[in-house]
Amino acid sequence: VQLVESGGGLAQAGGSLRLSCAASGSTFDINAMGWYRQAPGKQRELVAGITSGGDSTKYADSVKGRFTISRDNAKNTMYLQMNSLKAEDAAVYCCNAYAEDDRGGVYDYWGQGTQVTVSS
Repeated sequence: VQLVESGGGLAQAGGSLRLSCAASGSTFDINAMGWYRQAPGKQRELVAGITSGGDSTKYADSVKGRFTISRDNAKNTMYLQMNSLKAEDAAVYCCNAYAEDDRGGVYDYWGQGTQVTVSS
C-alpha cells in the first residue's frame, strides 16, 4: 500500500485547508486510517482516526469541533477538513493506514507527509 498526501500549504489563522490521502496498491487490505501530525520539537500525535467503513471517528481534544475526518473508499482516499486553523496546528501531517491481509498479517503504512503552515 502506498499513501500520498496532498493539500497542505499556507493558511491564515482562522482559515481552512483540506488534506487528502490517496491510497494505492493492496487497498482492499486497509482497515482503519488516521491523520497524525508532528511539529518541530514535539512528539507525533494522532489528530483524527476513522474506521474502515467511516462509521466511527475520533479526534484529539485540540481539534474537536474544528477538524473533520472522512474517507471515500470508492476513491481510496481519506480527507481531513481543517477549519478555524490556529498557529498551533502548524505541523507536518501524515496519513496512516492499518491493514490486515487474509493470512493474518498486519501492516502499518505511512505517507510521506504534507506541511501545514498557519500564519497569524
